[in-house]
Amino acid sequence: MLLDVTDLNTYYGESHALQDISLNVAEGEIVALLGRNGMGKSTTLKSIMGLLKPRSGKVTFEDRDLTGQRPHKVARAGIGYVPEERRIFPNLTVLDNLLIGVKRGKIDTSDPNAWTVERVFKHFPFMKDRTHQKGGLLSGGEQQMLTIGRTLMGNPKLLMVDEPTEGLSPIMIKTVKEVLEEIGKSGISILLVEHNFKLATSLAKRVFIMGKAHIGFSGTTEELDASPQIIEKYLEV
Repeated sequence: MLLDVTDLNTYYGESHALQDISLNVAEGEIVALLGRNGMGKSTTLKSIMGLLKPRSGKVTFEDRDLTGQRPHKVARAGIGYVPEERRIFPNLTVLDNLLIGVKRGKIDTSDPNAWTVERVFKHFPFMKDRTHQKGGLLSGGEQQMLTIGRTLMGNPKLLMVDEPTEGLSPIMIKTVKEVLEEIGKSGISILLVEHNFKLATSLAKRVFIMGKAHIGFSGTTEELDASPQIIEKYLEV
């Protein structure tokens, strides 16, 4: 497995936010992490990324122990993170936002599969026309695309994406889906947190569903489709 998370326990003060969370992602695979609001999905991504320090458990990436490592070390190991809050730099141009994502400030031009500004523009054509426009002037959907593009500039092997379609128009949701499909086809693995059940299960081959602070179901999308009681228990409001 590319990513292995085993028995992860994370706390907010005395609140036990993650309880023995275990999940995995293989190379070239798209995996969805689903669940109602407040179950711990974002906390799981932040614990993997090092933004929160687990009290126990293990995060292994390419057989390397990354448990509790600082976020920049996790990023350098090959994990890219697209937060729900997007966190672009509103006063910097689109181009500068992209260049900030380059690891150690240098693109490996010897790698034909490396993500470059030109390659990002190919997937997000609107950015080419707005290279020198400040990020804060983009629409919410365009900012989401910019965040994804910036993360790709770090050439991750695994992309963790938190609620990429939250608050977007149907047209932008369709665009985000197409972009994630293309990223997956390029060989990058994706761990996707997404409230849109139909979109998530159309992209992912495997699914983990969270109950309160724990994993309540893991299996293929076909197994989930055949288990309406699971959908009702963990996903339906």
